[in-house]
Amino acid sequence: MRSYTPAERRRRAWLITRGVKQAAADAVNPRIESEISRIDDRATERGWRETNAMHDQLDKDKDAVAAARTAERTATRDDKNAARQARKDAEKTLRRTEQAARRIGL
Repeated sequence: MRSYTPAERRRRAWLITRGVKQAAADAVNPRIESEISRIDDRATERGWRETNAMHDQLDKDKDAVAAARTAERTATRDDKNAARQARKDAEKTLRRTEQAARRIGL
């Protein structure tokens, strides 16, 4: 998975356009291909890091929901409402994280 910055997308599109024009003239500059490759490598590394961070966040949120459920089950009668609200908040956070994970293709 690759994660391009807006500037990298613009630069890559410009380089590809330029490469296509040069290919039509049979005079392709090898620096264009190497720069596209460097941009792709950076985007791949960034995508890998973002994917790992998303997995870590999902694990943390799932642990938080499990802890909140346990706290709700073991809460005293007086603390039950606060524990229930904490569980609901943890579940909302988990749903938001899961939606973000689906958007990036996990």
